Amino acid sequence: MTDTTSTYSGPELVFSGVQPTGNLHLGNYLGALVKFVRLQETHNCVFSVVDLHAMTIPQEPGALQANTRQIAAAFLAAGVDPEKAVIFAQSAVPAHVELCWYFNCVARMGWLERMTQFKEKAGKDKERASVGLFDYPVLQAADILAYKATHVPVGEDQKQHLELSRDIAERFNREYDVPDFFPQPEPLIQGPGARIMSLKDGTKKMSKSDPSDLSRINLTDDADTMARKIKKAKTDPEPLPDTVEGLKGRPEAENLVGIYAALANCSSEDVINQFGGQGFGAFKPALAEVVVDGLSPVTKSFNEWLADPAAIDAVLAAGAEKASAIAQPVMEEVRDIIGLWKKG
Repeated sequence: MTDTTSTYSGPELVFSGVQPTGNLHLGNYLGALVKFVRLQETHNCVFSVVDLHAMTIPQEPGALQANTRQIAAAFLAAGVDPEKAVIFAQSAVPAHVELCWYFNCVARMGWLERMTQFKEKAGKDKERASVGLFDYPVLQAADILAYKATHVPVGEDQKQHLELSRDIAERFNREYDVPDFFPQPEPLIQGPGARIMSLKDGTKKMSKSDPSDLSRINLTDDADTMARKIKKAKTDPEPLPDTVEGLKGRPEAENLVGIYAALANCSSEDVINQFGGQGFGAFKPALAEVVVDGLSPVTKSFNEWLADPAAIDAVLAAGAEKASAIAQPVMEEVRDIIGLWKKG
């Protein structure tokens, strides 16, 4: 159980990472990238393309590099400003893997064995799963704590891993008698639009691994494709309700209303006030227009960045230098605390 009496008094910093594992979609945009853009205006932010985490599944040669550029391009297209926030590739800053090893010697097997995501991803044959898949929550803790990050934007599926980061921070501080050296990072509430569901099944999260491309709107889709996917999105036979409460038990309707609200920067109640009582034949064209208007500038910028990999690489290189400048003093302190040999 994590100690909740921490009195860490260092500066606030936000860390978040996105895996380079395929095409980004509307769920990623509304659930993460839009939030990053807002956070950079109010917090010191470090945003990483966590390419080392992507290695827990087999990668085609060259895919990691291309996908890393794609995620960085999405950050930039969404409006993350490298002058306001740090954007870098995880593997370019050695502090992540170094601190992960130190934390491996602090974390306990039982903590990792309780991780729900490992059980789900490893399935019944967990003996054949890689050590990396088992251990990546510890690397995740190192990602956060190498910068002494105090806040992490997380979805429901990552809350358990953040709790592990807090446990590791607390145990390191206690074992080495350095109270409050590492903060216990707090989750940032994502707010409306954070959980966008599949267009084909409103009970499942929108995912790039779904075999049906119609289940998601990709950041690479053109306007016609976006509109077509909205038109084909699964619905139920009833018209939209007159109240938000009426959306309960209607996952597809609730999802489409939520998408409209997130992109139009209004509440679900506002959407219902405008469209309540109307059928999806009237609502879907309006939703398609909002989706196209909201995403087209992002997809245009995204494709422009992808066409200039040298420009992306320059942003990532500058970001890696900034990230290293934050993490290096932390790592020097960690080595001193542990008592590792160093040159005189």
